[in-house]
Amino acid sequence: MVFNVSSRIGKREAASPSRSCSASTVAQLMAAVAAAAPRGSSSKTESYVDTKRRDDVRQANILAARAVADAVRTSLGPKGMDKMIASANGEVIITNDGATILNKMEVLQPAAKMLVDLSRSQDAAAGDGTTTVVVLAGSLLRSSLSLLSAGVHPTAVSDALHRLALRTVDILHGMAIPLELSDRDALIKSAATSLNSKVVSQYSSLLAPLAVDAVLSVVDPAHPDLVDLRDVKIVKKLGGTVDDTELVKGLVFDKKVSHSAGGPARVENAKIAVIQFQISPPKTDIEQSIVVSDYTQMDRILREERNYILGMVKKIKATGCNVLLIQKSILRDAVTDLSLHYLAKAKILVIKDVERDEIEFVTKTLNCLPIANIEHFREEKLGFANCVEEVSVGDGKIVKITGIKDMGRTTTVLVRGSNQLVLDEAERSLHDALCVVRCLVNKRFLIAGGGAPEIEMSRQLGAWAKELQGMESYCIKEFAEALEVIPYTLAENAGLNPIAIVTELRNRHAQGEINTGINVRKGQITNILEENVVQPLLVSTSAITLATECVRMILKIDDIITVR
Repeated sequence: MVFNVSSRIGKREAASPSRSCSASTVAQLMAAVAAAAPRGSSSKTESYVDTKRRDDVRQANILAARAVADAVRTSLGPKGMDKMIASANGEVIITNDGATILNKMEVLQPAAKMLVDLSRSQDAAAGDGTTTVVVLAGSLLRSSLSLLSAGVHPTAVSDALHRLALRTVDILHGMAIPLELSDRDALIKSAATSLNSKVVSQYSSLLAPLAVDAVLSVVDPAHPDLVDLRDVKIVKKLGGTVDDTELVKGLVFDKKVSHSAGGPARVENAKIAVIQFQISPPKTDIEQSIVVSDYTQMDRILREERNYILGMVKKIKATGCNVLLIQKSILRDAVTDLSLHYLAKAKILVIKDVERDEIEFVTKTLNCLPIANIEHFREEKLGFANCVEEVSVGDGKIVKITGIKDMGRTTTVLVRGSNQLVLDEAERSLHDALCVVRCLVNKRFLIAGGGAPEIEMSRQLGAWAKELQGMESYCIKEFAEALEVIPYTLAENAGLNPIAIVTELRNRHAQGEINTGINVRKGQITNILEENVVQPLLVSTSAITLATECVRMILKIDDIITVR
């Protein structure tokens, strides 16, 4: 249907000549209004400020960070899924450790990188709960976005989060149970809870006591609250199963004894020297070639080399040393065939290519001093052990040093596995278990697991929100519901009905059963403490503090400026 607009307008204008007005007059009026607008707005009326870009940047940051949180959410809890990470060079990793997954992900968005750093911070602070902290941050960001959409100012949301973090730490302290380091069973339960959510969970009954014994053996009585996990060395050896993993009171080297010249492979009553110099002919300082044209000169050079090495071996033998640990050398060969031959004649066992960063651990364990020069080779710098021997393990061989006299506070764990993927995951899981025990040494409180603390925090914060007034009350109420993401996800990953489970949990906690949580093994709600599902208080407090800190930082960002 087509109308003849121009003819109609013409008729209307003809009918009412008083209303007619020229196009030029309209243009003048509009220009006058436009000119008057800024003057009017600059006086007392509000000016319009475009905040669309800021909102878009904030929303983009929140969505990117949530995408990272959703990526690891399915791997939370004992029934969580594992991730297969394939790198460009063909390396494959199978894990459900949040920190490992996020470290390997190539995240480009700056706000999403903050969640990767958050996971890394939790790993450094507590060692466990790396998935929990990211999932919590993702849920808090979701609530923040709904508050921002409702028109709440980001600063108000951020301040509410700060108050919430302080309150939740108090609530967690109220739920905590004190612990003594002499209570070995409680420590094992906590380490086993950490291991139960890993790929190697079926070996938790072996690895948990092993982790507890390893940490307790390196605790210094002079500083009972400090544990340095660098004093627990994990040596991986392919072959066998995880069941063959053992704690070695001594040293283990994942290398063979250098007995190409027929030297000993086992020494008892060993006197051990750790040397940082080379038992090989010296080289010139600058790269130069010496041309030898005469046989007699060549003989003389070889004779000098022999005498030089023989002199060194005699000095070593004179101190009674019968085991040499030689640091890996970059400049020239640490040992040559000739020096190995003389050392074998002197019945000295040689382990070469000890890594530079292992020297500190080795000398601390053997209670000896590293020797940097042959002139400083004295008996008081040696370490003593009952036995140094080469042992066949799987396809390869390792060297064990046991019965060390005046051994330093260190220990070694020999981890075994049928393939490289299992071996790597066993090492990561054992590291998490060691961190859990370290947390309990640092802060001797336990707390129930299975989503119990999160539901209790949510319940108490909800009650607290009713006492508050204004915008803060609204924000706290929203964040209290966000904390329920942990039990919800645990139930979801276990194949249960999350809504029914979380509702029942709320009901039980409202009746005063604060240690009630989700038992994913039985698929029902039970008293989690009776099921021995416990975790260190430090893991929970660290997770909530770090997650709120990260979310607050993301909320405060209103623009991204790229610089060249």
